[in-house]
Amino acid sequence: MSNTAHSMSAGPRGNGHYSVLVVGGGQAGLSVSYYLKQAGVDHLVLEKQTVTHTWRKQRWDAFCLVTPNWQCALPGYPYPGDDPHGFMKKDEIIAYLDGFIAMVDAPLLEHTQVSRVKRQEDGSYAVATSQGDFTADHVVVASGGYHTPIVPRMAERLPAQIVQLQSSEYRNPQALPEGAVLVVGSGQSGAQIAEDLHLAGRKVVLAVGEAPRCARFYRGRDVVDWLADMQYYDMPVEKHPLREGVRDNTNHYVTGRDGGRDIDLRRFAAEGMELYGRLEDLRDGQLHFQPNLAANLDDADDTYNRINASIDAFIEKNGISAPPGVPYEPLWQPPHERATLELAASGITSIIWCIGFTPDFSWIDAPVFNGRGYPAHHRGVTPVEGLYFVGLPWLHTWGSGRFSGIARDAEYVVQALLAKERERAATCASMAA
Repeated sequence: MSNTAHSMSAGPRGNGHYSVLVVGGGQAGLSVSYYLKQAGVDHLVLEKQTVTHTWRKQRWDAFCLVTPNWQCALPGYPYPGDDPHGFMKKDEIIAYLDGFIAMVDAPLLEHTQVSRVKRQEDGSYAVATSQGDFTADHVVVASGGYHTPIVPRMAERLPAQIVQLQSSEYRNPQALPEGAVLVVGSGQSGAQIAEDLHLAGRKVVLAVGEAPRCARFYRGRDVVDWLADMQYYDMPVEKHPLREGVRDNTNHYVTGRDGGRDIDLRRFAAEGMELYGRLEDLRDGQLHFQPNLAANLDDADDTYNRINASIDAFIEKNGISAPPGVPYEPLWQPPHERATLELAASGITSIIWCIGFTPDFSWIDAPVFNGRGYPAHHRGVTPVEGLYFVGLPWLHTWGSGRFSGIARDAEYVVQALLAKERERAATCASMAA
């Protein structure tokens, strides 16, 4: 490896070779760059948009963190503010990232779409991009795991006058046409967007899925603080009860809005929000829903109470003095399961799809993916020499796809990469002797 670093002002080298190419200029890719620069490794970060594009352009206006600010622990750049137990708003998150970007000063090429990564016979990688072709000894994929929005085919049959948005396209209630809004999905984005609309006085119809929920505060502290003390966030995926299956789990819904609070869909229903089960189909002008609203609400509450019970056990085991806690008791029950809704009579003029995203690594030509397109790896190191991943949910721990755990994963991958280079150098030296 060369010890020469390339600055942004130097620019990329067309058809040039780098020791490492990092695909993705978000917090994961820049964290990798941070450790590569420390090691003196020449590299280039390729970003298809601009850095912070996702945060600036694909988050709604009222977006805020759902984990406390103290969990923002990017490498060499912990949360710098004076409210560690607060929740940064969108503009504050961008400012935090801008500070990190300036500190890292990564060799970066923006507006560069990577169209193909393929390992060559000599073991190096050919990387085709919209700005020319490159080669590298190693490729670190740091483009995240949320690429293609999930939209059911029934969306094609909806009336043309109904506005359809992805969660990443929603901005604020005022940007939508007058009328009712159907929010499909009740994970983190769906629940928070439904709340945003509800607080603005909009009529909201929410198709509730199987997402779990958790408390914001319990027994005098943020639940995140308790779980950190319980070392939940340090649990590697191999020790999780679901093992790799946890990567398929939907995130718990809760909010950091206005200082943080629970999101209770039952309360929203009591205040006028219309709740249905999972959206199933559109037939003969009717939306059809699975009759599972009560079960989905009950399951979410069971998870809520189960997490709190684990905190109770931790407090008791360690003799911690804390205010008493009580189990959540439902304040509203569906009077019956509503399986259909007349679309024309409902007044729905907008639909926001919050079902989630799937990964798309079709541009990587390497035998490392399972049938659902997820790469095989151990802590980001794949079975194919020279190919690595950083920034995927539960890549190693709960924090792997978040501000709290990226540093640990990025450092591990860079150290693995350096170890491989030392191994190669030793092999070459022994052959030359």
